Amino acid sequence: MRRIVLTFGLIAGAIMSAMLVITLVLFRDVELDRGAVVGYASMVLAFLMVFVGVRNYRDTIAGGRIGFGRAFGVGLLITVVAIACYVVTWEIIYFNFAPEFGEKYASYAVEQARRAGADSAAIARTQQEMDAFLVRYRNPLFNAAITFLEPLPIGLLFALVTGWLTSRRRGSAAAAASPTP
Repeated sequence: MRRIVLTFGLIAGAIMSAMLVITLVLFRDVELDRGAVVGYASMVLAFLMVFVGVRNYRDTIAGGRIGFGRAFGVGLLITVVAIACYVVTWEIIYFNFAPEFGEKYASYAVEQARRAGADSAAIARTQQEMDAFLVRYRNPLFNAAITFLEPLPIGLLFALVTGWLTSRRRGSAAAAASPTP
């Protein structure tokens, strides 16, 4: 199981990490919304490896049968490995090559509040929240935690759906194999 989890987790992590770098390079001067769309689309693409990995586990190690719990567990482990790669990549990028990202994000959040028609008090509150966020975001542990949470919901969704799609009970596999009169 370890080999499958690491193989498919590292493949998914490589996809997410590569797309993170590409997105930051190509969308450096573009609004964050567009970069986020590309980023989340690449996460969806990467998390397809959860399905491939669980199916590989089911077919090669579990003898063609796997319950939902085991399938979900394998999918979750693949997800965690992939997200860990993503977090390490972001930590390297942020602290070495793009330390201005936090300020850019804070400015973007304040500008979004302005565009939404917020009054000056709400804009000032948003600015205060962003200033406090920036102080916390400079802490590598906080930064890593926030970065880990970014792709987690998508990974959990893929692990759940994969668990449901790939699980096969003993009775259902035998029933599927027997001919119907």
